[in-house]
Amino acid sequence: MLDVGADAGLDLLQCLRQAEAGLPIKELCRNGGFSDATFYKWRAKFGGMQVSEAQRLRELESENAKLKRLLAEAHLDMHALKSVLGVKR
Repeated sequence: MLDVGADAGLDLLQCLRQAEAGLPIKELCRNGGFSDATFYKWRAKFGGMQVSEAQRLRELESENAKLKRLLAEAHLDMHALKSVLGVKR
């Protein structure tokens, strides 16, 4: 089964390249241990990318998720302070 961790970028892109080279997608998915839907999702997201580009995309997605969490926590803190102080919006 194909791992989707940090080192999976090369494996994932190799699968996409094999499909471009003519390997049947059903066979590729069966050998890799993932579904057709997963393959098509990966192809839509990572098709045409180099390994470094895919790694950078994952880094940016991770950073974006972290920033979203921080923003949500800040909003919760602000709401809690307003509740304690009795401030209306």
